Amino acid sequence: MRIDKFLNSVNITKRRSVSQDMIASGVVLINGIAAKASKNVAIGDVITINYLNSVKKYEILQIPQTK
Repeated sequence: MRIDKFLNSVNITKRRSVSQDMIASGVVLINGIAAKASKNVAIGDVITINYLNSVKKYEILQIPQTK
């Protein structure tokens, strides 16, 4: 599943376009590497979001089937 769709599917962001904007701004990292919107995520990946002077980390335990 693409990172932009994943962030929206698990309700980290409200809209996929917001996810894409955050990724384009460079605030979303996958395993410490800047992500692109088309990057696929896998179980065990760690997503780091540096936004509004805070850092949030999420470990992917399961990929949602659909939203």
